[in-house]
Amino acid sequence: MMTGMEGARFGVAHLDRIALHYAEMGPEDGPLVILLHGFPDNCLGWRHQMPDLAKAGFRVIAPDQRGYGVSGKPRGVKAYDLDELAQDVIDLGRHFGEEKLRVVGHDWGASVAWWLCSTKPEHMEKAAMINAPHPAIWKQAMYADPVQRKKSRYVKMFRLRGLPEWAMRRKNFGALIEALEASARDGAFAKEEWDAYRRAWSEPKALTSMIHWYRALLKKDLSGPVARIDVPVLLVWGEKDNFADVSLAKKSIDLCERGGTLFLGEGTHWVLREEAASINPMLVTFFRSDQDA
Repeated sequence: MMTGMEGARFGVAHLDRIALHYAEMGPEDGPLVILLHGFPDNCLGWRHQMPDLAKAGFRVIAPDQRGYGVSGKPRGVKAYDLDELAQDVIDLGRHFGEEKLRVVGHDWGASVAWWLCSTKPEHMEKAAMINAPHPAIWKQAMYADPVQRKKSRYVKMFRLRGLPEWAMRRKNFGALIEALEASARDGAFAKEEWDAYRRAWSEPKALTSMIHWYRALLKKDLSGPVARIDVPVLLVWGEKDNFADVSLAKKSIDLCERGGTLFLGEGTHWVLREEAASINPMLVTFFRSDQDA
């Protein structure tokens, strides 16, 4: 077991619509916190957060989201629409006996958290987002903002059929691993993690399903005005992010009636790994507090 995941319990939640594999830590009667990973991660990406949240008394559930690892991988792009991804989180919360959710998301997981706050606020207690703007702001900037257009070139490549999967799979996922290491500070990813990641990426249909998240976003109409968000939000942002410009963080938090921010000047897109000592106490305080963010 890799460092940080000792003591984790693993299981599968058989929901009405899908089966989701998950890692769990903390007391079973503690307040539920759901951790949503991004691309091309899985539940193991939360190994720096899970022990601290568990120690603080939370019941922490980190699923492999649909399309990832050994979780269900429905066919077709539509199955990875934001509405489907958000419903998975609501169903998972229900499976563990909670109707009102405390969610932390990173990258795509944060996009899902934003979408929950925008479209299902009645199911949300609080949400913390790490290095991902609101998906509507992200998509608009992908086309309209010159800086973000450049950072999002890879997203448009994901439209192509078969080619992105082939490029990622080559040389035992060498290009994918290099891209992750190049976008993070030295040491953010431990060498012993790569075998576990390769196993997850090698699952049948995994790469295509993971890329379908992007394909579904590119097809979704997000051109209308974005509604104000009343759910308490904490936005954590590593400012040296190769994939999302910091201006999008500011536009996203401006949507929030009750939003707080933690900007980390030396953090990259993988700030949850690099700056866990700063981020974890903030998450504990945010979720423990009965006051607004």
